[in-house]
Amino acid sequence: MNRPAPTPPKEQPSMQNPTTSWVNGALVDSADAAVSVLDHGLTTGDGVFETLKATDGRAFAITRHLDRLTRSARGLGLPDPDHDLVREACAQVLAANPAPLGRLRVTYTGGTSPLGSERGTAGPTLVVALGAINRRPDETAAAVVPWRRNEHSAVAGLKTTSYAENVVALAAAHRAGASEALFANTVGLLCEGTGSNVFVVLGGRLLTPTLASGCLAGITRQLVVDWCGAEEADLPLSALQDADEVFLTSTTRDVQAVTRVDDRELPGIGPVTAKAMAVFAERSGDDLDP
Repeated sequence: MNRPAPTPPKEQPSMQNPTTSWVNGALVDSADAAVSVLDHGLTTGDGVFETLKATDGRAFAITRHLDRLTRSARGLGLPDPDHDLVREACAQVLAANPAPLGRLRVTYTGGTSPLGSERGTAGPTLVVALGAINRRPDETAAAVVPWRRNEHSAVAGLKTTSYAENVVALAAAHRAGASEALFANTVGLLCEGTGSNVFVVLGGRLLTPTLASGCLAGITRQLVVDWCGAEEADLPLSALQDADEVFLTSTTRDVQAVTRVDDRELPGIGPVTAKAMAVFAERSGDDLDP
């Protein structure tokens, strides 16, 4: 039976109205916000970032996100970000941009530097911006891409602004009618998505790749491990074909069931996935900063 050609998923829209961002200490109109053309985050990708879910002007899990921002900054050799300053910047941006659901982005770079890999002495750049998003669908499709995550990379496990690999992989997933691309690492173990962590249900056990696979230590991933009794394991890529259920986790996805991986159809919201979705919704609703 011939299937119709897949339709790439729609992107979540940005805010339609003018917005306000925070750049190096000041609120500015987002349309006029600017950083130097010599900023090292622009010229070399020398920067780190965090994406936080904001609901009705309140950011979720901000302490965990700031801790990871610091870990990523240290991994690049950047100075520790000032958590109080970042919190204040986030609060000002959220207050200036009312939205029922938003993606709050904190970007922290090496700052103005010479053209090249060497970092300058001007100090870091800090930007906070907000974009409105729609609630994600409960189910989605994923596609395995041929490129590999390098678990031995100097930036493995860091949330850096060097995202070109993810842009290429996600475009390939969209061409396959999927909303996320999934990677193996260099030894063929299941690793992660471009912006998500992956969980599988095998023999009744809820499993997710270990951090040693090279995947990002996702905030939502860790909460699902803690709240739902998931186990970390070295998983072959074939686990995606053997699993009874598959779901993705991320800041803006929360827990999202996978109904198709490449050509393999899955049941969608199975019992383990349904429980994880319910537990996460309840626990995250009860505590904004778990």
